[in-house]
Amino acid sequence: MHIIFIFFLLISLTVNAADIKPFTSDGCSAFPDGTFEQKELWLSCCTAHDYAYWQGGTYSERLIADKKLHQCVSKVGEPQIAALMLAGVRVGGSPYLPTAFRWGYGWTYPRWYKVLTIEEKKQIKYLQISP
Repeated sequence: MHIIFIFFLLISLTVNAADIKPFTSDGCSAFPDGTFEQKELWLSCCTAHDYAYWQGGTYSERLIADKKLHQCVSKVGEPQIAALMLAGVRVGGSPYLPTAFRWGYGWTYPRWYKVLTIEEKKQIKYLQISP
């Protein structure tokens, strides 16, 4: 019984980790950053998407971030690539997977979907960059 209590206490402490790590981006993760001719054609789209994923938040906020990625890549003239990327991030960006590119990757795993608190938003603003 005590082991179960300790387990849940440790999970609770992890879930409520107070500090976000500084922003990092790996570009388009396991996907090319552009075409053979324009090697960074949609890289800025991926960096902005990473910034949203780094922060995390609610399921709705993730859906908006993914749609913005799709729109951005479509705007650079690659609607088929945009559709492929959208499918990839919807499957691979889940906060339930312990990947370096999951939703909320700036926070300690596991984070899940969660409304950002005022304190968390202050931390993000303090570390804010322009993706």
